[in-house]
Parts: sequence; structure tokens; C-alpha cells
Amino acid sequence: MSQDPLKVYREKRDFVATSEPKGGKAVHENRIFVIQKHSARNLHYDFRLEVDGVLKSWAVPKGPSTNPKDKRLAIYTEDHPLEYAGYEGVIPQGQYGAGKVIVWDTGHYRNMTEKAGQVVEMGRALENGHISVWLEGRKLKGGYAITKTSRGWILVKMNDELVDASKDILIAEPRSVLSGRTIEEVF
Repeated sequence: MSQDPLKVYREKRDFVATSEPKGGKAVHENRIFVIQKHSARNLHYDFRLEVDGVLKSWAVPKGPSTNPKDKRLAIYTEDHPLEYAGYEGVIPQGQYGAGKVIVWDTGHYRNMTEKAGQVVEMGRALENGHISVWLEGRKLKGGYAITKTSRGWILVKMNDELVDASKDILIAEPRSVLSGRTIEEVF
């Protein structure tokens, strides 16, 4: 593992041109997660989990679902600084990830990843290719699993008491949990 887990993140950005956070030493008592709606080249949702002082990140083209039958492709991307969890705005044209960003959901999570009845530490679970978490967000709640397959990572809602297959939460809840804006209202 590289000495600086944010090296790739920083190399892809010109911090004179973009207002994205450079990253520092943020610390949280409870592990946070954030889901950012990102209208870049293609609209997608960035699913981020705090692990070992950074946000481990996956781009989810179709966004998360509350229906366990929906298996969502999740493309693993570079680590982001913890400060990115509060980032909303416009990444300027010509910059990596150019486009509008809102914080669609945020909250805390609990690691539920186990092997042989023992909790597997998040960094190890990531290396092993399977993470199970319980989300306590403003929109998403309950168990979610992220699993690496031969075709890439998959994000799935676990079958628990918080399943809701009756609605598309992305359409029902389009606004930022921080600013109340939709992605179209960001300028």
C-alpha cells in the first residue's frame, strides 16, 4: 500500500481550478458513509465508506436500491479524503470528474462483515472482496453488501426488515440531504 492513500486522488486534480477538498486529517468517532449524486460525463452515484482514514469509493451507474433483487454494478475508484463527504458543487470543465455533485445521502455505518463467526476488519474485507455494512443514513437504512465478482463489484441491498421494493428511492428522494437542492439546481 502506498504511503499516501490519497496520492492518486490528488494527482488527478488541479486544486487551483477545483474547489474539491485536498484532504487532511479528519477524524470521525463513528464510521461515516456518503452517497453523492454526480452528473459528470454520465450521471451516477458515488458510494463512499470511511475505511482507514479515507473514503473508499465506488461509482454506481444506476445508483443504490432498496430492493434486494437489484444488483448494481459498482466501479471501484480512487480513495477520497474524508472531507469529501460534505462536498457539493461544480467540478469545472477540463477537470477530472467535471460536473455537478450533491450529497444525496449520508450517515454512519456498522461493519457486519464476518468470517467463521468473527468480524472481519474493513480493510481486510475490502482486500477479500466482500463487505457487509448496516447503513444508518437519512435515506438508506439497513444492510448492504458490496462484493467483487469476476466482472467487477456489485452493490446489493440485503434482505432485511428495511427492504422496500415498492418504490424507486432515487426518483422518490432526488434532493441533497445537505442543501435540499436537486442536481439540476446546482450552479
